[in-house]
Amino acid sequence: MTEYEKLLAGKYYDGRDKDCWAKQSKAKNLTVKFNNLDFNDAENHRKILEELLGSISEDADILAPFNCDYGKHIFLGKGSFINYNCSFLDTGFIEIGEYVMIGPDVKIYTANHPVRSEDRYYIDENGKKFWHTFTEKVTIGNNVWIGGGAIICPNVTIGDNTVIGAGSVVTKSIPAGVIAAGNPCRVIKENK
Repeated sequence: MTEYEKLLAGKYYDGRDKDCWAKQSKAKNLTVKFNNLDFNDAENHRKILEELLGSISEDADILAPFNCDYGKHIFLGKGSFINYNCSFLDTGFIEIGEYVMIGPDVKIYTANHPVRSEDRYYIDENGKKFWHTFTEKVTIGNNVWIGGGAIICPNVTIGDNTVIGAGSVVTKSIPAGVIAAGNPCRVIKENK
């Protein structure tokens, strides 16, 4: 199993691997181009997003600046909108449903590490201490609104028709049809 296959399978992988590094380099170079486009250059804006992302549906859009690790692990549904200055650590998959609004400065993380310090690091073949990394998916349902500055942690699902308050830190899955906020994010009330 290659390091990239391990990454996709949610197993420990070595991010220094040349294949992983090449895929990240391509994404980083595309985001540099994207982030430096003229705001009115809609044609190239769309072309870069189509090359960068796993998929971007009709009428979906992202405002620059935007940053990601691989890009190809991000799937953006119809009519969804990602505001400026968002960073998605998409070592794992990020699936965003239809008509999702993501506010500015939102961070979505799929990379994870062991909690116990003795499990977090290993010594590589050159005697260098290096960290164990694995990935966990993030899924955002349809018609979700994520307020500015929120952080979505690995292995989180946000249900359809839910609102996540600005500045929230979402460490656990949030059900459909609720308003949730805080650090850690918790359900406040139903969203009727």
